[in-house]
Amino acid sequence: MSVSLRVLDDGAWVSVNDARQVSVSELWRLDAPGFCSCQIPDFVVENVLRVGADGRTVSAKVYGQCIACGETGVPGWVPVGRVYENEFVDIDREHVVLPATPTTEE
Repeated sequence: MSVSLRVLDDGAWVSVNDARQVSVSELWRLDAPGFCSCQIPDFVVENVLRVGADGRTVSAKVYGQCIACGETGVPGWVPVGRVYENEFVDIDREHVVLPATPTTEE
């Protein structure tokens, strides 16, 4: 069975099967040492750029800012949920999330 993934409302939402699941303006804790000099960046998502899936993991490429140091940018593909039994299951982004390493083509 396929799952529909889209970015809605000019980058404000990740949609899974036509339901808004993940929004901007959330604070995410990222294990992303290459993003900024903070040990664990507290990252405010300002825009969802793309959404995709790797197996059952749904990830988003997002733009945002570390609220501690002010660094802005794209930390890579950040997991936002999983597809389990054809349903979206949200990942708790209040705990530390490890973004995927960006490739050169991104």
